[in-house]
Amino acid sequence: MGLLGSFVGASIGWWTLGPIGAIMGLVFGHLTEEQTSFVLERKEEGKQDRSGFLATLLVLMAAVMKADGRVLRVELDYVKRSLVATFGEVEAGKALLMLRDVLNQDIPLNEVIQQAQVNVNYASKLQLVQLLYGIALSDGHVSFAENSMVERIAVGLGVSVSDFESIKAMFVKDALGAYKVLELDESASNDQIKKAYRKLVVLYHPDKVAHLGEDIQKSAEIKIKKLNEAYEQIKKERGLK
Repeated sequence: MGLLGSFVGASIGWWTLGPIGAIMGLVFGHLTEEQTSFVLERKEEGKQDRSGFLATLLVLMAAVMKADGRVLRVELDYVKRSLVATFGEVEAGKALLMLRDVLNQDIPLNEVIQQAQVNVNYASKLQLVQLLYGIALSDGHVSFAENSMVERIAVGLGVSVSDFESIKAMFVKDALGAYKVLELDESASNDQIKKAYRKLVVLYHPDKVAHLGEDIQKSAEIKIKKLNEAYEQIKKERGLK
């Protein structure tokens, strides 16, 4: 039995089927069993959700990196640093090998997004969008093509306009960025600001993606930090306590 056959028999999940499964199957065919262990984990509670999330992330990362017609070294370096910071040197190396192979595949984006839309929970979709914007900004600028690609993915995943704009404001800065992070405009009342902050802290709480592992929770913590910063900035501007 080949590597992919062994994997499917041991740890079948929703992402081993459909377009994501097809892409990852091609990738597994080029890698050793040890290298693919980054995603192919033992069949334990919560592991399949995490595996599906990571497989989806790698495929969508590749789509964003290729959006402007070229894959920059700085993007790969950013991905490597991010993976090392969250997964450690050894696991990051395995994931980077997989990503480089995924970059060489034709990605049926609409089908991949549709599969993820059905199978990934909402809190995890928000983390996907946040991580994809991190990739887009890795060279210091989010290009029009990259922004359009992330927005296309977010819309396809079913992320609300307000949640998308809140995440986008973390990476694409403007004068009203703090209000956009809180999904408000500057005409919002003080009470509306407080209520919006509390609602978003609950929505983006790291516990909602605990099933994906500590590393993904760390990404959720970044959003909470940005919410806190935006809230404190607005409170300071308005003299609120």
